[in-house]
Amino acid sequence: MSSSDPASDTYTHGHHESVLRSHSWRTAENSAGYLLKLLTPGLSILDIGCGPGTITIDLAKHVAPGEVIGIDVSSDVIEQARANQADDGQTNVSFTTGSGYDLGYADDSFDVVHAHQVLQHVSDPVGMLREMRRVCRPGGVVAVRDADYAAMAWWPADPRLDRWMEIYQAVAKGNDAEPNAARHLVDWATEAGYTDLDPSADTWVFATPANRQWWGGLWADRVVSSSLAEQAVDRGIATMDELHHVAEGFREWAAHDTSWFAVVNGELILRA
Repeated sequence: MSSSDPASDTYTHGHHESVLRSHSWRTAENSAGYLLKLLTPGLSILDIGCGPGTITIDLAKHVAPGEVIGIDVSSDVIEQARANQADDGQTNVSFTTGSGYDLGYADDSFDVVHAHQVLQHVSDPVGMLREMRRVCRPGGVVAVRDADYAAMAWWPADPRLDRWMEIYQAVAKGNDAEPNAARHLVDWATEAGYTDLDPSADTWVFATPANRQWWGGLWADRVVSSSLAEQAVDRGIATMDELHHVAEGFREWAAHDTSWFAVVNGELILRA
């Protein structure tokens, strides 16, 4: 997958409150556990596509006093990350706007270069992996983790959630992105020139009353209010009435006593 102009990438989700609600839930423990065992005090980290910075701030705690920098293309979300840092009080972390395609740092600048749920949204993941390796010191670690939408599973079955998956796949692929990124990580990394690969996988599961309500509620909101909804309607993939029907499906799923939803995430540790 490639693009003649990666700078024109369209982020499928956008930065609606319902999207940031999900991103702010993420921590190093629930989203980067595969990386934590490799972190020691004093290491430097570059976190690409950091969003509101909750994972970045946690990573900084694991490597303090090492320097940690989070970058994101959205200046608005970087401001939220800075606010989260101020609330947390972690001092060895900073945030700035920037592109994963052109990081603006010298070769061999960081011990660890990390991207969580980023490669699925870009038109040239191979190019981004090459840029991540460029700024990683020899012997350092490049770490990536991405979901695989087609591998997601839920119960009870509901045609409205099936339709959500169809809509999401169509919108994401219309952005020249790969929503089923997890299964491609090894292939992309190999094409990018990596030879020392350690792949794994992990899941998020939403099945308790509290996390069912949280997951179902945020997707009910996202499917009608985020950039996903705007793109689906603008491109004729779905009508707004249909999106509201899908949202109601998520609310009913969340209210069901035995509902279950699993998100499969592919993980990859790469040695630079």
